[in-house]
Amino acid sequence: MYFCSECNVEITDAEYKYSMNKYDCAFCRKHQKKSSNGHETQSKGTNDLPKAKSNFVESMIKGRIAETLIEELFLSLGYSVFRYGMENTVPGIMNLLKGVRSDVATNIRRMPDFVVQNPKNGKVYFIEVKFRKSETLKFSDVGPEYPYENCYFVLVSKKHIKCITYQELKDGKEITSKSQNYLGNRKEFELDKNVIIRFCDFAVKFFDVV
Repeated sequence: MYFCSECNVEITDAEYKYSMNKYDCAFCRKHQKKSSNGHETQSKGTNDLPKAKSNFVESMIKGRIAETLIEELFLSLGYSVFRYGMENTVPGIMNLLKGVRSDVATNIRRMPDFVVQNPKNGKVYFIEVKFRKSETLKFSDVGPEYPYENCYFVLVSKKHIKCITYQELKDGKEITSKSQNYLGNRKEFELDKNVIIRFCDFAVKFFDVV
């Protein structure tokens, strides 16, 4: 879900949070070093935006599209869906927390995107949505200090929608381009695989040129 604002390479949550706190922009480690050495990026992106700003906006748009895709998928299957992230309930709080380093601030930034409720059994689940062009997610991308240990990570790529729990990541499992951990295989959610396939087709259309 996070990409370097300069070179557009994927970065981890930890790299993103560190870079936003220190540089007020999402940089990979290479460009964090360049920024620390005083090298400012002057290249331009779309419509004469600085390239760093353009790529950052593009990254945010990708993430928002992925979140909306998953939100609509669960809604279409009769789930109750609630936006949970603090940025959704308290507008502007993420700007307020820029540069703030504390356990509370970190936990707020890590709040899952959604709480969804299964209409068949009433059970509720934390859902964190991520877009990954590479279709990969591993434990180091989330980190050992992640506070929501019962969270499900739904990974949207250009072709598939996959899902893994934090505990599974912690146990050494991961999502790769060849793994079979598709969202439709999660028995907890009891989802219609045909509906998921339709939303995968949407993902192909939306991210085809990414």
